[in-house]
Amino acid sequence: MIPDMLTYLGTAANWIGEGGIVLRLGEHLWYSLLAVLAALVVAFPLGLFIGHTGRGKLVLVSLSNVLRALPSLGIMTLLVLLMGLGLFPPLLALTLIAIPPILAGVYAGVANVDPLVVDSARAMGMKDSRIILQVELPLALPLVLGGLRGALLQVIATATIAAYVNLGGLGRYIFDGLALYDYGQVMVGAVLVTGLALLVDGLMALVLRWVSPARRAMAV
Repeated sequence: MIPDMLTYLGTAANWIGEGGIVLRLGEHLWYSLLAVLAALVVAFPLGLFIGHTGRGKLVLVSLSNVLRALPSLGIMTLLVLLMGLGLFPPLLALTLIAIPPILAGVYAGVANVDPLVVDSARAMGMKDSRIILQVELPLALPLVLGGLRGALLQVIATATIAAYVNLGGLGRYIFDGLALYDYGQVMVGAVLVTGLALLVDGLMALVLRWVSPARRAMAV
């Protein structure tokens, strides 16, 4: 498999044009970005509300556990059967995967802000909206980004299932390779997805290091 994979990666024609690695990589990133953005729209305000008010913690835990337990391929297949082929079913399945880590990160970050800091801000006459935006959210940023980091990794790793319903992405190499018994091509897809996940994880690690409280304290 390894020689076949290296031959495939070393052939310039496999990188460009329709079905080329560059195109498949772009599709994979596009699916992942759409899913994470959709999850942010749902999970970010919900996590802020629960973390700030303390209400709905039981709902948060229950919702996160349910979403984490959903089998991504199974739920996507069900959505395709109900809605038909297209981008929406796999996008919805990926969004459901991305919600729990983002929700948990935002909630944990806001809820763990020192109550004395919040009380001091309220004593200064700050309204709840200003407390959230100017006090809690900046202090919660490392945990919020940690949740986003986990969501990105899970979605990038799972976005290969889009190829199961005849969409693109790096999963195309895996499913097409399995259909043709071309395990070198399967390995190409696996290596590219792994490499992309490691690259994104490394970039997020640098961002987290940059926004860490210790670094910000040194900057001040």
